[in-house]
Amino acid sequence: MPGFTDFNRRIREDIFRLPNAPRDQRVWRTPIARANFITAPIPVHVLAPGQFVMMTIRTHDQFNTTIYGLDDRYRGIFNGRRVVFMHATDIADAGLHQGQLVDLTNRHGGIERMAHAFAVAPYRIPRGCLATYFPEANVLVPIDSVAAKSNTPTSKFVIVTLAPSPAEAYPKIK
Repeated sequence: MPGFTDFNRRIREDIFRLPNAPRDQRVWRTPIARANFITAPIPVHVLAPGQFVMMTIRTHDQFNTTIYGLDDRYRGIFNGRRVVFMHATDIADAGLHQGQLVDLTNRHGGIERMAHAFAVAPYRIPRGCLATYFPEANVLVPIDSVAAKSNTPTSKFVIVTLAPSPAEAYPKIK
């Protein structure tokens, strides 16, 4: 198979790379033999007061939906995954505090979706944006909201609101 010549020796020497014509030979297999770049307009989304754009993310110890642990050393989260990352100013503006439990709500296509008891965590994220772990927040991703060309769920752009959770309804997160 092309690119796998002397595989065992190369992998032991930590120099194994798969062939890549643009990188290795500056060859592009396109009709014009050059790289083709496509631009797409970036839509402007105006959020109502109290709305945020939520994206789902993975931890360092997660591969797709397989979760190997409850710690995220990259973001300083330990022993839990029901976390919502927010900009510190957004936390203050919403009257919330670190560790407070909140419920997240998405309203799309006439359907209300809720995810309960996420702990607020300050993080360097743009104002107006939230990040939650996948798959814990999947319930908020509308099944009929998909990307135009790939038909994949819009899990990086989900409009949500949040509100404090009723403290007595959920166990405390330590």
